[in-house]
Amino acid sequence: MADDVLTAVLSLRRAGSRVGAERIALLEAVAAEGSITKAAKVLGLSYKGAWDAAQALNNLFDRPLIQAQAGGAKGGAAELTPQGQAVLTAFRKVEAELGGVIARLEAGLGGADIGELFWGLGMRTSARNALRGTVSAVTDGAVNAEVTLKVAEGLEIVAIVTRDSVRELDLAVGKPAIALIKSSFVTLAVGEGIRTSARNQLRGSVISREDGAVNSEISLSLADGKSLAASITLESARALELAPGASVWALIKAPHVILAVE
Repeated sequence: MADDVLTAVLSLRRAGSRVGAERIALLEAVAAEGSITKAAKVLGLSYKGAWDAAQALNNLFDRPLIQAQAGGAKGGAAELTPQGQAVLTAFRKVEAELGGVIARLEAGLGGADIGELFWGLGMRTSARNALRGTVSAVTDGAVNAEVTLKVAEGLEIVAIVTRDSVRELDLAVGKPAIALIKSSFVTLAVGEGIRTSARNQLRGSVISREDGAVNSEISLSLADGKSLAASITLESARALELAPGASVWALIKAPHVILAVE
């Protein structure tokens, strides 16, 4: 567990001090306040912003960092898991050590900003869903390859990428990778006996539903604390009667899954 925590913490730190600090601040606020709503108020965030950040953190680690129940504007109980506490402690220790190292490096570079020099390491994506996992299988083809990513126990996501991408990203069994999925690429279905050509058929339950004038954003709970966001039409959300607690299938075509490595 210690190695996993350190790797994840360094990944957060490489993503840029601003991004890392914001997420660590959320962990600290949840630990202190005991709810997402109160943590959001302390940090000056909207409830949705804080909830989305908590879900993103849980998706990027092998085990959930925050255990929470959606309570909306009225609040719901939340606490850090042992993994969350370990990450929080490790991050502060690593940050203190790296702070001294970076200061010495910048002094040696004539005061250049390390963050500006290595901005690419903090790449951020518009994809609503980013789930970190480990490659469990690679099936080679004539042009493309099928890559299976284990993101939780009993939860795998399959992606179709080019053979060149497999080589360039060094995708091999046991290697870590992140699955990026746009929320608009997630199709939802209800009921049993679903027959579809979508390679990924993930079972989940609705955490929340936010309706807009035309579309609805549906947040789903998957296995082992992982979550997924889907953007569908408001008419479809009503027709499927999607409400918190409803059982649903998330369908994702394998070519719609983008793989990234750190």
